[in-house]
Amino acid sequence: MPEEREPGSLESSMDLLSMMGRRVVITGASSGIGRAMACRFAEAGARLVLVDVNEEGLGETCNMLQDGGSAVTAQKVDLTSKHEIDAFWDRIGEPAPDTLVNNAGVYPLKDYLEIDEEFLDRTLEINLKSVFWMSQKFIEKRIKVGGAIVNISSIEALLPFKTDLAAYGVSKAGVIALTRSLARDYGKRGFRANVIVPGAIRTPGTESLAKNAIKQMDLGLMKTGYDFQSRLAMGRWGRPDEVACVALFLASRLSSYVQGAIVPVDGGFLSA
Repeated sequence: MPEEREPGSLESSMDLLSMMGRRVVITGASSGIGRAMACRFAEAGARLVLVDVNEEGLGETCNMLQDGGSAVTAQKVDLTSKHEIDAFWDRIGEPAPDTLVNNAGVYPLKDYLEIDEEFLDRTLEINLKSVFWMSQKFIEKRIKVGGAIVNISSIEALLPFKTDLAAYGVSKAGVIALTRSLARDYGKRGFRANVIVPGAIRTPGTESLAKNAIKQMDLGLMKTGYDFQSRLAMGRWGRPDEVACVALFLASRLSSYVQGAIVPVDGGFLSA
């Protein structure tokens, strides 16, 4: 990771935002927020290692970036498997990436009383345990030089709003706790760890949920959507790129003194 600025230095904002010479791992890069992050980091000059289990979507993201001249490779990894995560880090090569963006996640809906062990395990494996193991291997690889970790949580971790998301909320609250623990434990070793809390972002997943509610005339879900919309201080849903821009800021040297922060990107939902 590039050295921090000396007090009083006057580098330009563009130099501080630049990711030239940086190697970045982004998980969940096949679509939505992950793809938007890949585009922004590539634009800033980073060399990318994109990770997802969705090989087709991952290929589309890579082809799009390579057509623009970006240095990018793709790795199909099942993030529910610690064995596959370990194998990924064993073959990633040198120099070890200096930035890790843990974005991959699932948004499963199920009534709390109907949740079984399999459902809970899968939710935790993807949303929390993958972040735990990916971050552990990253720190292990970079222990002598430090690096930047950007994790993705959710507004549901701080203010549960929709029903049937108990497992999801637990998993995303764990991401916040893990991020702050890493910031505390490894800050003096040159690591910065911060977490983004998105909400009301238009992704293929959220759009599909809204369309299904209308198609099935699910009045309960439609009311939840109306109530949710009414809490948005900005009066609109966000774009994946608006999360990606914050991730780029947190990974760059513009945020060199930001540590253990919880950064909402939610159009004012949590403040309403």
